[in-house]
Amino acid sequence: MLKKLGRNFYRRQAEIVAHDLIGTVLVRGRRRARIVETEAYVGPHDLACHASKGRTSRTEVMFGDAGHAYVYFIYGMYDMLNIVAAKAGDAQAVLIRAAEPMDGWDTDLSGPGKLTRAFGITVKRDNGLDLTGTKMFFARDAALPVRRIRKTPRIGVDYAQHWKHEPLRFIDADSKAVSGPRHLRGHPPP
Repeated sequence: MLKKLGRNFYRRQAEIVAHDLIGTVLVRGRRRARIVETEAYVGPHDLACHASKGRTSRTEVMFGDAGHAYVYFIYGMYDMLNIVAAKAGDAQAVLIRAAEPMDGWDTDLSGPGKLTRAFGITVKRDNGLDLTGTKMFFARDAALPVRRIRKTPRIGVDYAQHWKHEPLRFIDADSKAVSGPRHLRGHPPP
């Protein structure tokens, strides 16, 4: 039985929300997937966070109420799904990096661009979407087992100076859908 996450779940620090999203289920229409990888972006002081460049039309949704989708386009080819966290004005967010498809859905969700493409998530259609509504939401499924959660540095934020080393990425250490090189999946390099 699925229990939809409410607004108060998201009104916490991004690092806590990112950790607690591991194992939840993303639901959009008939498609469902269990979240296995997230990254926290903890506000304007975090040099990897879009809010570090200030309040812009692109980042405006990050400064709003928690529990809304912050979707942006990157590298001219990928939409990225983030969830606004913390209190309004704090501009924190959680990037959904990977998931495991459910219900016999045969697709690869082992990266943030693959995930948004498979779910049909786009900036145009979904930026600002209320994730406590019915169109797309996150839920807990009591039948799904609790997994081993590990923290690692985020991926692809080399530009963020000392912030590139912060352990703000959370993974299900037992999932094969986690993205990135083996050592970034919580396993030591061979």
